[in-house]
Amino acid sequence: MRTLVVLDAPSNLGLRPPAPGTVPGCYKLAGALREQRIVQRLGALEGGVVVPPRYDRGDWQEGDGVFNAAALARYTRTLADRIEGHVRAGEFPVVLGGDCSIQLGATLALRRIGRYGLAAIDGSADFRHPGNSNRIGAAGGEELALSTGRGQADLTDLEGLGPYLKDEDIRLFGMRDQDEDRTEMAALKISNATVGEIREWGPAEIARAVVQTLEIPVLDGFWVHLDADVLDPSVMPAVDSPDEGGLLPDELAPLLRTLVRSPRCAGLNVTIYDPDLDPDGTAGALLTDLVVGAFAETGPEGKGR
Repeated sequence: MRTLVVLDAPSNLGLRPPAPGTVPGCYKLAGALREQRIVQRLGALEGGVVVPPRYDRGDWQEGDGVFNAAALARYTRTLADRIEGHVRAGEFPVVLGGDCSIQLGATLALRRIGRYGLAAIDGSADFRHPGNSNRIGAAGGEELALSTGRGQADLTDLEGLGPYLKDEDIRLFGMRDQDEDRTEMAALKISNATVGEIREWGPAEIARAVVQTLEIPVLDGFWVHLDADVLDPSVMPAVDSPDEGGLLPDELAPLLRTLVRSPRCAGLNVTIYDPDLDPDGTAGALLTDLVVGAFAETGPEGKGR
């Protein structure tokens, strides 16, 4: 295995406030997973922190586009600088978010290097854009659309490199079976597997089949995006939008492990878990176990390998 490097990206710029006068607590994700000794348990190098700008929507109103856009653009470039350096050095970055907008930093970094795919393990497609919604604002629900060039140019075409991803290079895992975005995904030929389909085919089996479609000469590799809301709320209630019918830990574990163990996988980011919604730390411990287990060779965290 390549050298793992844990890098914190504690940005909450892409989420709406959970209540007036408050900010989303997912910026504490990295700290909570570090309290679970994720760096030591992974045997990873210390990558430090990419400090985000202040969360401040100012006088933003519905209809103004993506809020925190200037701060998001600045943070995306800075995070991309760090991720790019690790990937070019042959290291495997494990990026601890943060909300899902940190994925823009990864996709921009990889676009600078070449053509990469994305395997997104997420409870939703995060594909809201002006062509399908009049509620544009939170980049954390729009990052896949932004990465594919759908949305405002100050986020979709940074450094003149947009789109950062091609539709045909995206693989989605974990959308709920009733997700209305499936119709658009099918029309765009964006590959996706719902929770029901993952269960029908088997998580490891479907992941192996998908990895083969990403390990192709036209691609230089692929990135893995893990959103904690892919898990069912019965085991992961500490997310901003908990939806019933998600994956269970013993389903996510082989799926994630199969993806990150591919020699063509360039890195992983982890997002959305909110420690403010997890007072006893149980959900954070589970998430840490799943990430560590994906890389473990033997022992309790590698069970089922």
